[in-house]
Amino acid sequence: MDLEAARTLLTTALEEARAGRAEGGIPIGAALFDESGALLGRGHNRRVQDGDPSTHAETAAFRAAGRQRTYRGTTMVTTLAPCWYCSGLVRQFGISRVVIGETRTFRGGEEWLAEHGVEIVVVDDAECRGLMREFIAARPEVWFEDIGEASAGS
Repeated sequence: MDLEAARTLLTTALEEARAGRAEGGIPIGAALFDESGALLGRGHNRRVQDGDPSTHAETAAFRAAGRQRTYRGTTMVTTLAPCWYCSGLVRQFGISRVVIGETRTFRGGEEWLAEHGVEIVVVDDAECRGLMREFIAARPEVWFEDIGEASAGS
């Protein structure tokens, strides 16, 4: 996938990240697209809003997509590098490609996914970086209670 196509798909995930921020949550958004580029599902991190540590953006988008006959050829788009939990979801269901808004704030399982045949496209989007940096500066205790804690020790 070329970078321009990836940027186009990223707009949906960014809308979700902004929605999460507006709700007082962690500004991470995601969307799942089929092989033709049609939107299957979208969502944002709702860990804070729902008090549910498993509601990461990628899982919210995946759940919103509902059951699919296959996930081969699908693209998961996320504003932040997927954590190990979400990387496992990509591998478990055979999602073919992951478009990542940014990997500077957090390094997740993207290298592991690439080693296992998942196409990785990093956009390195300034708005994605800004959303996370602002959130971490304002609410470090929320960030470090979950996936941020893993990156603090590395």
